[in-house]
Amino acid sequence: MAELVQEYLDQIRAEHLGNTGGALADYIPELARVDPSALGLSLSLADGYIYESGDFTTEFTIQSVSKPFTYALALDRIGQQAVDAKIGVEPSGEAFNEISVDKATDRPKNPMINAGAIAAVSLIPGTSADDRFAQLHEFYSAFAGRRLGVDHDVYASEKATGSRNRAIAYMLQSFGVLDGDPEEILDVYFRQCAIKVTSTDLARMAATLARGGVEPRSGRRVTSAAVVQRTLSVMVTCGMYDAAGDWVSAVGMPAKSGVGGGITAVLPGQLGIGVYSPLLDDKGHSVRGVEVCRSMSASLGLHFLSVTRESRSTIRAAYDARPGVRVYELHGDLLFAGTEQVLRNIEREYDDFDVAILEVSRVDDIDATARRMLAGMREFLNVAGREGLLVDPDDTLRVAGVPNSTARVFGTLDDALLAAESAVAARRNSDG
Repeated sequence: MAELVQEYLDQIRAEHLGNTGGALADYIPELARVDPSALGLSLSLADGYIYESGDFTTEFTIQSVSKPFTYALALDRIGQQAVDAKIGVEPSGEAFNEISVDKATDRPKNPMINAGAIAAVSLIPGTSADDRFAQLHEFYSAFAGRRLGVDHDVYASEKATGSRNRAIAYMLQSFGVLDGDPEEILDVYFRQCAIKVTSTDLARMAATLARGGVEPRSGRRVTSAAVVQRTLSVMVTCGMYDAAGDWVSAVGMPAKSGVGGGITAVLPGQLGIGVYSPLLDDKGHSVRGVEVCRSMSASLGLHFLSVTRESRSTIRAAYDARPGVRVYELHGDLLFAGTEQVLRNIEREYDDFDVAILEVSRVDDIDATARRMLAGMREFLNVAGREGLLVDPDDTLRVAGVPNSTARVFGTLDDALLAAESAVAARRNSDG
């Protein structure tokens, strides 16, 4: 039944594939050579399960999507108080590469703009540029769950054309924000931006943030929950630069974009998203990436202000009520992430039952996406040679305009069990 979610992602990608608006980031010569048609989309659930669509294996440079992870590393290494002394957390309302600091404090306004990101690099304790970069590289790789590569051509290209970032670094030094050699700090910054990722890497890195700093597949804690909380807070308000307000209103997830075409977005406690499409708008965000995230948020109900009770959405109980009959009792609020997990659990256990009964009488609330996903459960079970019954006395799962979406619905679990026993007997008689 994971095919239901896969169909959603493929459909969303297809809807935006024809959008050719925007332009490549030609101020970094190497970035102007990438394929402008690429569009990769990946979604990682909090348990590490991945959905992928399109050009999800295409590697590109992380660019400014690196900034929240460098900020997190600085917090992890020297603590929030020391970081706050050098970098603010207020939205700038300016472009990402603006040559400016806070007028009252002489600090960068936040760690998501270039000035703040360069300052964050300087806060990582290290004996050399190589030492600092090695820490960054290891930290990013731990979030992604694999060793990430570096695009040395892009690094060289950025270093050769990075005059604006040099101006920012020397300005910060003049204000006492940078204690080290600006050229050494910039070298690390250019290298961090040239780390190679895929949309799936970004989804996994986001899922590690969603899990409070624990990489889902390995269970390894990469950083503390307190560091993640501060990092996500700044991503909400500053991650999309001077388009942050529009992003939060329309998409509603902490996020970060990069001029390499990547966007990563986090739904805390639930999932991470990675998108790659290199054509950029005038604010430096991926045109199709932004639109894809808007569609995913709307279609799957991912806005973080609409999912405050998702932690209550769970399988209350799963048990074998009769030979060949498995019951799944649900309760709480059913939204996308919880419903996906329910369907995937049922799919994993195909071999353990002839009939599955979904009992939803204790469900408090359910959104349209979850209804559509659960409405397709019986069809997928039938294809697999199984039967699906529903205990739904209040018509919670009825989908308007969808024929037979509530077929085989019962008012009580006892009535569903009687029907299930008959279905099991009929199936076994036909087999025998």
